[in-house]
Amino acid sequence: MTDYDVSAPLDTDFYALFAEIPAADRAIWDRARAFSVDTLDELAAAWEKAEYPLHLVRRLGYLDLLTDGVEGPGLSPMSPLAAGLVNMEISRGDGSMGTVIAVQGGLALRSIALHGSDEQKAKWLVPLARAEKLGAFALTEPDHGSDSAGLETTAHRDGDEWVLNGAKRWIGNGSVGDVTVVWARDDNGNVRGFLVEQDTPGYVATTMTGKGSLRAIHQADIVLTDVRIPVDNVLPGARTFKDTSTVLAATRLGVAWSALGHATAVFEAALSYSTQRTQFGKKLAGFQLVQERLTGMLAQLTSMQLHCLRLADLDARGTLTPMQASLSKYHNTRTARQIAAVARDLLGGNGILLENHVIRHLVDIESIHTYEGTESIQALLIGRELTGVSAFV
Repeated sequence: MTDYDVSAPLDTDFYALFAEIPAADRAIWDRARAFSVDTLDELAAAWEKAEYPLHLVRRLGYLDLLTDGVEGPGLSPMSPLAAGLVNMEISRGDGSMGTVIAVQGGLALRSIALHGSDEQKAKWLVPLARAEKLGAFALTEPDHGSDSAGLETTAHRDGDEWVLNGAKRWIGNGSVGDVTVVWARDDNGNVRGFLVEQDTPGYVATTMTGKGSLRAIHQADIVLTDVRIPVDNVLPGARTFKDTSTVLAATRLGVAWSALGHATAVFEAALSYSTQRTQFGKKLAGFQLVQERLTGMLAQLTSMQLHCLRLADLDARGTLTPMQASLSKYHNTRTARQIAAVARDLLGGNGILLENHVIRHLVDIESIHTYEGTESIQALLIGRELTGVSAFV
């Protein structure tokens, strides 16, 4: 029986797009690369067992790879390009750890950095960045996923406290963390953000089971029953759903980079496999059909790289628009799905074995294709931008 080495990075860069990355960004990418290579086998085993290796999350914090480029007091500078490269590289290794960055840095940390008080930032930013504390972002509800603006969780002001009631679903770190940013509707109907420490009475979180994707991170169902928090725990800068949307919009480019990481992993696995697998007396790489498929995958992968690099440049210039980020997410997650399907097929029966990694990336792509706005929602957002006509209702 032949064992195939399909996990080694090949640094696919047909247009030499990454050839002149600044040294500071390259150093951050190298740290992410070392993490991905060193932890690959452990994460693959955790994925198979549906275990959440929290010690590896702590390691990401120690390596200063969790901030997703968020700026704030005590946080190390990380350019939009470096943040993207980290998302790409960590997801190239494992999508669950890529989602850790999206949850811990992209959502929880960013919510406090953008909308928190000085005191809240002083308390939470550095511990979250270092993974000394774990954060969650609770927006999605059992009956409100894409329809997130229709959330039903309530927050009632009672003297010097807020009282929260409702339910949340699909909340990463929601059952294993320290603080959850809960989005709820106040007495005036406005959506606001609240910092709820997870040991607060009335906060009950249950780890979800039975997932076929992102199995090495835990999501939770959360029930909030008369959860009382002090008034100082409300995010002062989050007063409407538009403020919530600023957090979501900022994370979409990160999802596009994450999709690029997954797509790179499966393309390079298919390419490596084709040079090792012998059928009909010669290597798969010597067949015309295989070469045509590899070429098509490379063209798609290169288009994903172009999207990410251009938008990282726009982000650095301060001119990136939410709809541009939406288009990158729309394009890259759907393209990653296509590349992964071809890669799985090219590996034949070996493509469904976890030891060859492709099937793990394929099913993990299904999650990133959905979260931070499904393909359909992104299409409607972009369509509204194009036509000036809303087709949501």
